[in-house]
Amino acid sequence: MTAAADRATRAPALWRRIDRAAGGLALDLGLYGASAAFAAVTAGTSTLPPHRAWGTVAAFGYLLAALAVAGQLAARRRDPATPLAALPARWAVTGLAWVTTTLLPLLAQSAQRAAGRTDRAQEEVVVVEHSGNRLVETGTPYLGHDAIAALPADERLLGYTPYQPGMALFGLPRAVADGWWTDARVWFAVATALLLALAVAALRTGAPAALGGPAGDGDRAAAVLRGIQAATVLPVCALTLATGGDDLPVLAACLLALALAASGRPGRAGLAIGVAGALKLFAWPVALVLIAWAATHRCAGRLAAGALGVPALALLPALLVDRDALVENVLRFPLGHGLVTSPAQSPFPGHLIATALPAGRVVAAALLVAAGAAIAVRLLRRPPRTAAAAALICGYGLLAAILLMPTTRFGYLLYPVALLAWAPALARPEPGPAAP
Repeated sequence: MTAAADRATRAPALWRRIDRAAGGLALDLGLYGASAAFAAVTAGTSTLPPHRAWGTVAAFGYLLAALAVAGQLAARRRDPATPLAALPARWAVTGLAWVTTTLLPLLAQSAQRAAGRTDRAQEEVVVVEHSGNRLVETGTPYLGHDAIAALPADERLLGYTPYQPGMALFGLPRAVADGWWTDARVWFAVATALLLALAVAALRTGAPAALGGPAGDGDRAAAVLRGIQAATVLPVCALTLATGGDDLPVLAACLLALALAASGRPGRAGLAIGVAGALKLFAWPVALVLIAWAATHRCAGRLAAGALGVPALALLPALLVDRDALVENVLRFPLGHGLVTSPAQSPFPGHLIATALPAGRVVAAALLVAAGAAIAVRLLRRPPRTAAAAALICGYGLLAAILLMPTTRFGYLLYPVALLAWAPALARPEPGPAAP
């Protein structure tokens, strides 16, 4: 990595000082304390029953984690330790926080839903489970235009499946049995945990000294932990997984792909981002950036084979069974041309422009296209040469897209936040020859 590239991929000096304060414990305490307050406010004010139920449980989980960090800080004052020495305890608290703020409320809501509570899951959980059932019965997870039109007006929204075909796999357990363990969120959580564990393992095995060793490696080890925190215990991720969850396996697969790229495994990185692309369109921009990264290492073909091939294979059966149904769900509905419109309308600039200005949707679309064109020019003129730089481009690019899309939601911010937090964990010298 050149000195200029290294400077470009490092966090600003002020952020580094905040992140390292008290060996990382100061920011940990702030994270868990602020998250506890957020969860408590959510429990008391949210208009969505699953969110209120999450906040009621998660507030105590975050508070417990904050108290554990406070104990670590007290112990550190009595016997100062190096930042690296504190990492095992910080990992333990992160795991405790994920269990108490994500898994516990998720399992509680799944059990309550299995017992008859219909207000213990967001709509996407139902949509994914229905798509899994349709996949078993018809060979495609999608309903066609006429089938959706035949539904009662208040059920047409749930008739749409605006995901890639692979997402229906998480609904297959519900097609087999009806119980807490067949809730799609349970399998979202299993996949997320597995993919994140593989991402951490890829960074360890790809560069053995990266997570412990000579000076500087402790910073990378702490960066890996911070990246995992951003993808698990940050409220935007914990709340999303506990109540809906479909975005978290996609995010985790993107982080795994970047970790594999950083460890010099472009073929496997392509397979990982291909899996993400077979679940949701949000992964496709990440795939394009990774292909640009691979081009600078003369391995674009290996990465593109998986990045493009896996989503294509996932689309093929649905395309053969009912092409019009695929187009209706995956293209027309997300673009606002379905029988109903998406309820995702968070007040970001794109939505405000689309609703407040004459021809606002055209203006918002033009801004979104302009942002995409600017990123494309950046990739062509200065493609990322490191996985860390690729993660930064993905993070900032998705942030711009989310802010400018006419139809969007706050929860989508988990993508840019986690990608930007993951970048420092990838900032190391690129390995020599790339493995398949």
